[in-house]
Formats: sequence, C-alpha cells, structure tokens
Amino acid sequence: MSRAPKLPALHSLQDLKLLQRELALQRRLAEEARERAAAAARLAEQERRLFELSVGPVTALPQAQRAQHALPRPQPLPLQREADERQALLQALSDDFDVDSLLETDESLSFRRPEIPQEALSKLRRGHWALQAQLDLHGMRRDQAREALGDFVQESARRGLRCVRVVHGKGNGSPGREPVLKAKVRRWLVQKQQVLAFVQARASDGGSGALMVLLQQVQKSPASAVRGD
Repeated sequence: MSRAPKLPALHSLQDLKLLQRELALQRRLAEEARERAAAAARLAEQERRLFELSVGPVTALPQAQRAQHALPRPQPLPLQREADERQALLQALSDDFDVDSLLETDESLSFRRPEIPQEALSKLRRGHWALQAQLDLHGMRRDQAREALGDFVQESARRGLRCVRVVHGKGNGSPGREPVLKAKVRRWLVQKQQVLAFVQARASDGGSGALMVLLQQVQKSPASAVRGD
C-alpha cells in the first residue's frame, strides 16, 4: 500500500498557494504522461490492425511441421563482371576504325606499333617465335568473331603468350569469294593494346587466310617483348 506524499508544513496563506501550484503542476504532468502512453498504445494497435488487414489471418506453424530447405549456394562466379567486360569489348572494337594509315605498305599489309622495330616483323614472318595458341574464326558471324577475338587476345596476353595465330579464312566459301572477316580482323587487332604487331602467315601456316600476331607480355615493356628469344 503506497503512502501519500508528506505535505510540507504551512505557516501562511502564501505557503498554501505555493503548495496548490505544485500539486496542480504534478497533476498536469501526470495527465500528459498518461495521454502520451495512450497515444502510443493506440498507434501500436492501429499498426497491428493494418498488418492484419494487409496479410490476412496468420497462424503460426508448429515447429515440427516446418520444412528446412537446404538450397545450394550459387558459385562465386563474377558473372556480372564478365558480362560488363564483354559489353565493353563490343563497344571498344569498332568496325569503323581507320586502320589503313597504320598498316605497313607491303603486299600483306602487316602492322607494328611505333615502338616495335621493323626487325620484329621479319622475325614474325620467319617463325622466330614459337606458335603458342590459335583462334579459328571460320563460320562465325561478325559480332561472334569480334567477341571471340577480343577474349582470345586478352586471355593470351594475361597468360603471358607471345606469338599466336588468328585464322580468319580466305573467303572461298563466302558470297563473291570475298573474305568477309579478313579486313575486320586487322581493324580489330590494331585497336587492342596487347597487340604489338602482326603479319600474314606463311603458306604452311595458313597463308592469306591467317595472321601471326605478336603480343605484349604482362609486366614487360614492348621493347623487351621483341628482344627476348
């Protein structure tokens, strides 16, 4: 049983007025606290009713009847990054790139970057560097060939390969017997920074239907890439 608060001694009418004011203030504060508590309770009840109206009646399942699904976790493959790289590759290799001014004026229209000596083209023609990988573009449409070539050059450079071959075909099976991919492959290769030089392959390596490509090795300068054996 709670006890009533002890009232101070009253010695004058002024003390009585002060006591009345203090009691009135306490009553007002208590009433405001009750109103705030009631408002919070009403809001909680409204939210509960709103949830019930939204989802309908809810019955909790017994623990014994719950099915535990052991779903396999997806493999941590960088699918989005690979898709972004493929999209960037398609945008980077342009069919409208002007390559004619960059090609050597010989019969096979070879290519070398300014920092690559002319001797590198001669070595590439003679087979100085061993062939380490090949990409065959036969039967591919233009967009397929462009994506495949970009992926091949990027992956070969990442693996540290130096000399690779790209087979674009001679066009014998194309309408008008014109090589559809021949000019496009040259244009695409010039746009890849990993490509230091390329020449038409020797007859034994595919002749006019293929290119021998010299790649820049990872963490090596272009000069060291062509000086080494």
